[in-house]
Amino acid sequence: MVKYAREPANPTKSCKARGSDLRVHFKNTREGAFALKGKTLNGAKRYLEDVIAHKRCIPFHRFTGCIGRTAQAKNEGSTTRQGRWPVKSCEFLLNLLKNAESNAEVKGLDVDALEITHIQVNKAMQQRRRTYRAHGRINPYMSSPCHVELTLSEKESNVKGEAEETRGVKQIKARRAKQLRLGAKA
Repeated sequence: MVKYAREPANPTKSCKARGSDLRVHFKNTREGAFALKGKTLNGAKRYLEDVIAHKRCIPFHRFTGCIGRTAQAKNEGSTTRQGRWPVKSCEFLLNLLKNAESNAEVKGLDVDALEITHIQVNKAMQQRRRTYRAHGRINPYMSSPCHVELTLSEKESNVKGEAEETRGVKQIKARRAKQLRLGAKA
């Protein structure tokens, strides 16, 4: 059994999937994974399918050198308007999500209530090829594969209880303190 970077809070209500040494660009996959974090499973799958169809884009936040600007990035919450449509990375992430979904079905989890709580992309060992240059020289032609791991967890239903009661008490205390401050000035 392999070790994940983060174990889920409730292992019985979550499922995991991972891919090692995936022959897909690390930087594109990292930005795609960052865009998926916190989304529901169905929402993430729909989003990746839209990116593959060029209906939506992946906003780039960290690796932004020579990334063109697009109006679609504005809709995804990008402040720099930089975005791309990394099709191969999205296909790999979509396959991982489908794998995690089948793992959840085997575990007996509610697939509609799953959300992505952890997704991480790490650099894998570079693979080496060579390219031939002028005057008989040879330069390296390296690839940048990556490892991807993700965890899906069932959303916990919010139960009204102590939290709302304490919030109400705090509001009353704040209102009373404000009245006392105003009364002290007069």
